[in-house]
Amino acid sequence: MAQTTSPTDTHVRDLNDKVRQHRIGGRVVLTRGLAALNPALIAKIDRAVRAFDAPTPDNDPYNEHDFGSLTVEGYVVMFKIDAYDLDLQYASPDPRDPDVICRVLTLMLAEEY
Repeated sequence: MAQTTSPTDTHVRDLNDKVRQHRIGGRVVLTRGLAALNPALIAKIDRAVRAFDAPTPDNDPYNEHDFGSLTVEGYVVMFKIDAYDLDLQYASPDPRDPDVICRVLTLMLAEEY
């Protein structure tokens, strides 16, 4: 089944890609399990997440590039992007407006999900 993209989806997708690929427009957090790995492996995982380009209708049904799963050196790693208000207290009032939101990219081991 082909994914359809509305103008809103495209804008949100572009903002999500910007935080994932370039770390612009948001924050990155690591779960405890991922943070406990060797720093060189964490760096390799970070590079793989930045380069991730395999969204599917199963893991990205809205075509917003806000979730992904990949394997690095035998570790299944997931990332999730959520949009919050600027105080990080509530969901974003408008995920299309970077002036009123903060995107949070969470990197985790699949077993922590």
